[in-house]
Amino acid sequence: MAESVQEFFQNLESRADASKTAGMTNSYVFDIDGAGQWKVDVDDGKVSVSEGGGDADCTIQASQEVFEKIVAGEQNPTSAYMTGKLKVKGDMGAAMKLQKLF
Repeated sequence: MAESVQEFFQNLESRADASKTAGMTNSYVFDIDGAGQWKVDVDDGKVSVSEGGGDADCTIQASQEVFEKIVAGEQNPTSAYMTGKLKVKGDMGAAMKLQKLF
């Protein structure tokens, strides 16, 4: 069974690969319709997640269904973006680095 959006963010800190995120310093807000908001801060390999929004380099918006498919590997994030299922506001360079977290 695919993990829920809530489980994904609860487990992200322990699952993130520090070797891939080393040198990366960005903040993201994930606004997932039907699930909630989470802020993810990446500071030179350390990933911290907090519930709720706030100021961030980049805001990612998607429905719960689309986000769960992306997490499960059933939906390509780039094609979701191209078809308007995934919206990105702010720093596109930071958004591209997100692939390192998954």
